[in-house]
Amino acid sequence: MPMVVGVIVRRIKDKVYAQTGKYTVNLNDKVILETEHGTEFGVVCEKEKNIQPSKDMYIGKVLRIATENDLKRLVNNENKNTQARITVSKKIQEHKLDMKLTCVQYTFDRTKLFIYYTSETRVDFRELIKDLAHSLKTRIQMVQIGVRDESKIVGGVGVCGKQLCCQIFLKDFSSVTIDMAKDQDLSLNTAKLSGLCGRLMCCLAYEYDNYVKVKQCCPKIGSMVSTPQGKGKLVSIDCIKETVKVEFSENDIKEYKTNQIKKV
Repeated sequence: MPMVVGVIVRRIKDKVYAQTGKYTVNLNDKVILETEHGTEFGVVCEKEKNIQPSKDMYIGKVLRIATENDLKRLVNNENKNTQARITVSKKIQEHKLDMKLTCVQYTFDRTKLFIYYTSETRVDFRELIKDLAHSLKTRIQMVQIGVRDESKIVGGVGVCGKQLCCQIFLKDFSSVTIDMAKDQDLSLNTAKLSGLCGRLMCCLAYEYDNYVKVKQCCPKIGSMVSTPQGKGKLVSIDCIKETVKVEFSENDIKEYKTNQIKKV
């Protein structure tokens, strides 16, 4: 099994695996690596480990730790990306294609240009690719992405006031359902539960397992339970604090730890 590190490449933050060879690399090191798309710039996101590659998995190779000259070329590439975006946007309009351009990005060696876009329909961009390849003198790869990936690339600030999780640390998108909000006793107003991408917020899944675990250990709300002070009716559960409130009479409500009560 090859010894590899995980490396994040491009704005979409694709993760690829690459053999380190003679180089010693650490987390967050900037590296130049060889991938199936050519020479690319990346940031190490996973420590060195052995993996069993599948038949369709491409294992790249770390060519070197990024140098000052490499970082200067990266800045120059950003200028090239800006120029290419103007050309791509213009060509999309000329071909009257129903697609929304998210971003364009060259590989480090500028032998390929990735074009990320969103569309609600299938787009025939064969003529567009021919036109762009002729204009930009490079290989073109169209990549259709979803709205969550679009937010990951573009970025922004969530309702919590912080930078979007998908732009900072989320590597993969997990499934999020309205039932998660229901089990956490949240308002089922999808407008309030949706992120900038228009989908349910990823953070609804962060504490969901804890809610499920606590509620499985507790009787249902409205049940009669026994407590150190006697029997009462369970009126609420705080899954974060792992406490419950028990009503003994109309104005007599006490709080207990979940392990202090039992169903009658």
